Amino acid sequence: MSDKHLVYCRIERDGAVLLIRRAPGVFLAGRWELPGGGIEPGERPEQAAVREVCEETGLTVTVTRERAEHSWMDVAGRPLRIHARVYEVAETGSGPVTLNPEEHDDHAWFTPEQAAALDLAAHFRAALAG
Repeated sequence: MSDKHLVYCRIERDGAVLLIRRAPGVFLAGRWELPGGGIEPGERPEQAAVREVCEETGLTVTVTRERAEHSWMDVAGRPLRIHARVYEVAETGSGPVTLNPEEHDDHAWFTPEQAAALDLAAHFRAALAG
């Protein structure tokens, strides 16, 4: 059994949280998620969170606190346990969101009430609550 470590970030503007939609042709295409991704070898989780936000959205952030930690078995049935940390972050500016089109095809700022209607993984749903 292998382990995969992921990080995600909760970015909030004016009471709404940024979600990005996975592009057609990628794993879990069409699903909304928080910006984030994998931790590279030798990288601290907080560093990975900042890097992933920049790569996926073009935004620059700093980690303010860890919000949650979740683990689950791989949804594709591989012998893999996924470990994810969700961080609250603060933007160091307020520039536009610029997506990497190979990974994501849309973004939106959702209030927790609006996000409740989306098909979200449990760890994203928990991160959006209050």
